Amino acid sequence: STYVGEISFAIIVATLGLVLFALLIGNMQTYLQSTTVRLEEWRIQRTDTEQWMHHRQLPPELRQSVRKYDQYKWLATRGVDEEALLKGLPLDLRRDIKRHLCLDLVRRVQLFDQMDERMLDAICERLKPALCTEGTSLVREGDPVNEMLFIIRGNLDSYTTNGGRTGFFNSCRIGPGDFCGEELLTWALDPRPSVILPSSTRTVKAISEVEAFALMAEDLTFVASQFRRLHSKQLRHKFRFYSHHWRTWAACFIQAAWRSYKKRKSAAELKARENPMAAEDELSQEHMDINVPPPGSGLAMYAARLAASTRGVNKHTASDSSVVSSLQKPAEPDFSVDEE
Repeated sequence: STYVGEISFAIIVATLGLVLFALLIGNMQTYLQSTTVRLEEWRIQRTDTEQWMHHRQLPPELRQSVRKYDQYKWLATRGVDEEALLKGLPLDLRRDIKRHLCLDLVRRVQLFDQMDERMLDAICERLKPALCTEGTSLVREGDPVNEMLFIIRGNLDSYTTNGGRTGFFNSCRIGPGDFCGEELLTWALDPRPSVILPSSTRTVKAISEVEAFALMAEDLTFVASQFRRLHSKQLRHKFRFYSHHWRTWAACFIQAAWRSYKKRKSAAELKARENPMAAEDELSQEHMDINVPPPGSGLAMYAARLAASTRGVNKHTASDSSVVSSLQKPAEPDFSVDEE
């Protein structure tokens, strides 16, 4: 072109294109260097771990479990330390981020759902990220419970044998949005605090890669002590209705009572077939015994007749009552101190 304006415009466009291309190359190089540095740090750490496992002569199964956890941690975090990143942020911004990440999970616990916003923020601030690989046992039945887990993703199996009792097995599936470690709630809400951590009533095992938030025992104790002074009288129903331990105990109790009823019914039908007249007399006698005595009658005689009518029932239910008595009733917080 012979026009100076066109030549100048072409030169400017070419120059800007070269500058933008150089900036793009620089940003890509910075990103690749950052990723490479983190990856190199992870490789160095993995090499140190391999050397340590070789020095300690760990068996191949344990070495494979360690490698699997390190790989899953890298895939989940890409080498970013979430706790360190949040600590560098202002308190208000850190609270908002924790609230966004954890509030919905915390509200699924019916006890926490009744708290005010400030207490919920305090709980969310104390939650720490936790990772588990497939096949990891988070807690075993009988072991002390030192944390409560709120599941973000992944699935776990939770089962109990009621202390190893023969023929007893109860299991359930824990998924995203659920929680485990509810034994800490009863322990933390006890007005008479104990240094000894509660024992787990269930075994919890990961059946896939699990990502969760953990609430440690000391943090839960602080939160529960604040909440107990506000709403302590509302907790018993919440515990009994939503607790896996309470539900298992109630189901076993109902099952034993149903078996006892079926045995008594079968025995009554068999007796009716053998001696219809005697069964009819016994039935009429039971109806007489359960009638409320009229005013002025002897209460002692009524009590004696009622005891005689239930004596036969006790013979049939002896075995079932022994089964029920063998089931350990879950502990619940005692608020007598607060009420005093």
